[in-house]
Amino acid sequence: MNPDITRERQNASFDVEKLTYILDGGPEKTKRRRQIESLVFSDPDFNEEDPNFLSRSERYDQAVQKSAQMVLKLREFGIADPEEIYHYKSCVHPGRPSPLDLHLAMFLPTLLNQASPAQMDRFFMPAWNLEIIGTYAQTEIGHGTHLRGLETTATYDPATQEFVLNSPTVSSIKWWPGGLGKTSNHAIVLAQLYSLGNCHGLHAFIVPIRDMSTHEPLPGIVVGDIGPKFGFNEVDNGFLKLENVRIPRENMMMKYSKVEPDGTYVKPPSSKLTYGTMVFVRSMIVGESARALSKSCTIAIRYSAVRHQSEIRPGEPEPQVLDYQTQQYKLFPLLAMAYAFTFVGQYMTEIYHRISEDINQGDFSQLPELHALSAGLKAFTTWETNSAIEVCRMSCGGHGYSRSSALPDIYVEFTPTCTYEGENTVMMLQTARYLVKSYRQAKEGQQLSGIVSYLNESQDRRVQPQAVAARPPVVDINDLSSLVEVFKQRAAVLVEMAAKSIQQELQCRKSQEDAWNNSAIDLVRASDAHCHYVVVKVFNDKLTGVGDTAIHSVLSTLALLYAMHGITKNSGDFLQAGLVSVPQVLQVSVRIKELLSQLRPNVVALVDAFDIHDKKLNSVLGRYDGNVYENMFEWARRSPLNATEVHESFQKYLKPLRSKL
Repeated sequence: MNPDITRERQNASFDVEKLTYILDGGPEKTKRRRQIESLVFSDPDFNEEDPNFLSRSERYDQAVQKSAQMVLKLREFGIADPEEIYHYKSCVHPGRPSPLDLHLAMFLPTLLNQASPAQMDRFFMPAWNLEIIGTYAQTEIGHGTHLRGLETTATYDPATQEFVLNSPTVSSIKWWPGGLGKTSNHAIVLAQLYSLGNCHGLHAFIVPIRDMSTHEPLPGIVVGDIGPKFGFNEVDNGFLKLENVRIPRENMMMKYSKVEPDGTYVKPPSSKLTYGTMVFVRSMIVGESARALSKSCTIAIRYSAVRHQSEIRPGEPEPQVLDYQTQQYKLFPLLAMAYAFTFVGQYMTEIYHRISEDINQGDFSQLPELHALSAGLKAFTTWETNSAIEVCRMSCGGHGYSRSSALPDIYVEFTPTCTYEGENTVMMLQTARYLVKSYRQAKEGQQLSGIVSYLNESQDRRVQPQAVAARPPVVDINDLSSLVEVFKQRAAVLVEMAAKSIQQELQCRKSQEDAWNNSAIDLVRASDAHCHYVVVKVFNDKLTGVGDTAIHSVLSTLALLYAMHGITKNSGDFLQAGLVSVPQVLQVSVRIKELLSQLRPNVVALVDAFDIHDKKLNSVLGRYDGNVYENMFEWARRSPLNATEVHESFQKYLKPLRSKL
């Protein structure tokens, strides 16, 4: 054990294990997670070659092999709870996607949510037993987030009682679905439904794409891998071109809407029923943000504790990099954000389960709020995390650039979350649509409930953007609940400004659409402020349930740092709205420095509380024992370029070059 890291752990003022329980949601959850981790990490069947030293084809091959093993082991151990399957999978493929992800996370859940009982009988068990391996083919080469623009067609033929599927244009070729290129033999294809000459919009169809025994593509199916990407090397993201592919009428997902044998279309009871899966996946992504950020902070903070560099005082030993205030200012607010996002992830899961029960009882009233919240928080947390991972990498200096640090991999595997399941700017605009609608309702005197109820208060208070001097702010910047209030008022002001921008555009005789587009920058800022308020509020609310004084104290310091750092980063908003004064902004900067010093003795313990196993972290720099340099040297020596002392290129090119010069 590295002596620096041992000393850091001895300095902690709280019980790390108890904090881990809070982060996991209770001691039972922690115990079970660790059991699953030891099941996987002690299993020789999951030993692997370091993917960094493999070609793309070898990485795909290894991932398929491990996925097949995983399915057998899950059955063997009787692991069926979705959360436990998730933990198991995250140990088998630590920090990496796998070719079966869409089968497990999209194909099976879509069957559960949208298949009729007869379809469940036909498709579910074969899919559960991986005779059917499925993917979810929605995105096309020409359209992603704008679903109404998708061009794939499914035309009903009453004579044969079949749907005929086509990709009528180049831009309609399905593009990007994971597992589509080489792994899947079925796809749930989203296509525009045509019956009796009418278009009924997007519907889902189960389409066989490869022969069940030979795995060869079926007639009319053109399918393959889309080529190398920024990351996701293990996954065969694919393309699919459909040429007059016929499927039985019963292959349309028919739990809610259907086409009768004669071609009559029966529409679903609610247009929002398919929102469920979408909201669930977006809630999951908020949790993913917290996990990616926790890993990055763990690596950067542990490494900064064992790395010594330069001098603070001439002639004295080189200090730990963690003792430099600039390093603390880079990393500690990100650590606070990792805790904030972990609690927001828990909050989203709780809300999702609560509202799912309502939906099952036919009550859709809470869905618009959940939809807006999941869209906004998905965008807010992924954008913030994406930038933060790169700050962590750069704070590790040159070694952060090595793949051995794991930070380049964390970045490339995480960054697509800003785009998939709803491109972030579009997500923010969806949230803004809900906020502006709620603002108008409040203005008309309606009492709002839920997270947007603050828009009623802003009507009572008539908050106006105004000169700072006009209204001295009454805020205690050292009081967290006071800061929550300030974030709430900032959100109210920015929502109001966005709504007024639309009004002004409409008064200039602009159409609704142009008024919206010309106010889009304000709308995204309003959504961002709303989400920021939710995160600060959830962090503060979480503290009330923490009984342990030492943990309460350190979490309060983190929450204050998160909120104050948010004020300094967005000080223009707070000043412009007259919510804080210039002296207070300066006071916040001074206070942040004090909070950094307060946190310094506890930061290694705070990342230890995330309890990320070394094999999950997969980082030479972030190792629990802090023995970085020895392991870095060992890792480098395993590079395939070191397999021979003299590389063949020397004999082929460099040696002959001498005789030619």
